Amino acid sequence: MDEKTEELRDIFMDVTDEDTVTESQEETRGSLTDQGDGQRERLESVVGSMRERYDFSTDLSDDGLCGLVELFYDDASDADIARELDASRETVFRARTDLHLVRDRDRDAPFDLDDLRTRLTDDPATRDLADEFGVSESTVRRYRRVVKAQTESRQANDRYRDEFDTILADGDLAARMTEEVQEDGLDDATEGMETNVDF
Repeated sequence: MDEKTEELRDIFMDVTDEDTVTESQEETRGSLTDQGDGQRERLESVVGSMRERYDFSTDLSDDGLCGLVELFYDDASDADIARELDASRETVFRARTDLHLVRDRDRDAPFDLDDLRTRLTDDPATRDLADEFGVSESTVRRYRRVVKAQTESRQANDRYRDEFDTILADGDLAARMTEEVQEDGLDDATEGMETNVDF
């Protein structure tokens, strides 16, 4: 602290009868960095709404399902999500389709999914479909779930998937804006500074 600064500090302390010259900072409302909690609450609301409307086929909690959604939007594979949630890949797949989260590769069936969709209107037995399409029963069950998820999503006008998109896009935007603000602040703080790198 230079001599001038010390003088100013002494004058301030004499005038104000304060022991310190710094003021404690209070957390401001509406900070971009607080988006995480709000994002999770919004996800829980969507998951809760879906649970009321549809029969979920796994015993994953709402918290686990929200974690699954976040990981899905981070492009995590089912294997990665399974490790994070301490669940099987099959459980993750079933929970994911319960939430209408269908990947492009989920549609890569060894038969035409539209043919399966048409056949499902009569609710045939899995064994009959397996014989008809020349695949295993587990393959039929898998793609039956995909078709069901797509059908439910369409009937809801893709509402839930759109809500997930919006919530997680808002979170990504907030994170990017926070990073940009921090970088701009650092640039402003260091602007014009000379750095002595001589050793």
